Amino acid sequence: MTRNSCGGAAGRLGFWSAFFSATFGIMYLLGEAAHLLGLLGPHDSPASLVVRMAPSLLLPVAFVILMATINACASKRSRVWAQIALAFAVIYAVLVSFVYFVELTVVIPQTVRGEADEVALLVFGFGTFMFAVDILGYAFMSLATLFAAPVFEGRGLELWIRWALIVNGFLAPVIALQIIFPPLWKVAALWAVSFPAATVMLAVWFSRTQRTVA
Repeated sequence: MTRNSCGGAAGRLGFWSAFFSATFGIMYLLGEAAHLLGLLGPHDSPASLVVRMAPSLLLPVAFVILMATINACASKRSRVWAQIALAFAVIYAVLVSFVYFVELTVVIPQTVRGEADEVALLVFGFGTFMFAVDILGYAFMSLATLFAAPVFEGRGLELWIRWALIVNGFLAPVIALQIIFPPLWKVAALWAVSFPAATVMLAVWFSRTQRTVA
């Protein structure tokens, strides 16, 4: 990919979608850090769940737009990989949006009202039905980044982006299988580095693209 292949609306949307993907991802990680430090109360408290889930509900929107702009910017020889990446991103967005919307609008409010038994099947936690749906979604997100990697064919920043996307992509089976082999979460936690790194560098790349085109 060359910088001048991605100007105009695609470049602007690419920058902002990468920026917000990084922002929402980091906000989620900060929420997890606050939880681990005991600042949000018990793991399943409404405050803890809202702080960690609200950014995760917004992230899929930004991420799908990001994959769409990468698809728009891809060269002809790498377009097929970008289109596969976009398809996987949409699958991710549908799965995790379902999880977080249900948790935030149904499960948490009813739990606060003392009606947790009525939504027991939908409660989010390790090993639950909703957790399985969630990690399946994030496995598809990782696959999306893996297939987006070949779009970035150059050296320098593009090389770093490509490797960050590849590393994040290879986490897909680890993310999916941690529900069966719980210790795998220690490897899956590398997402906390690879995903923010990739999206921050993509924001920088799109920003440079805009300056080059201008």
